[in-house]
Amino acid sequence: MPAKDTYLDHLAEVPLFAAASRKDLQKIARASDEVDVKSGRVLVDQGRPGHEFFLILDGSASVRRNNRKVAELTPGQYFGELSLLDRGPRTATVVADTDMKVLVLGQREFLGVLDDVPGLAYKILRIMAGRLRDADLKNVKH
Repeated sequence: MPAKDTYLDHLAEVPLFAAASRKDLQKIARASDEVDVKSGRVLVDQGRPGHEFFLILDGSASVRRNNRKVAELTPGQYFGELSLLDRGPRTATVVADTDMKVLVLGQREFLGVLDDVPGLAYKILRIMAGRLRDADLKNVKH
């Protein structure tokens, strides 16, 4: 699986995986699939449950919230990381603007990695606690 090692730098940039060791990132990469996506395909649909994380390797996509374009995603960017932890509804729709190549990690495969590497779950909990703390501080009214 040497080709999947090329994804490690991109995976390391995902906040959810920020504390993961290189060995942990290799396990995550091996649990992922490289998928070709045709232009115009909806990758995730706002309001529908999420089951996977996407890392863009090539191509671009539009992010739409309530049918309004709010962002464009390009190689190295990602979406859907919280779907690895829950099956909550997607907060936006993502549509391929061009033909794309994406790395897809499903929730079941990710949970298998956590079973194999229990220490990774602790690292992710610390990261999520930090994100929750930051969000809480932003919501405090002065």
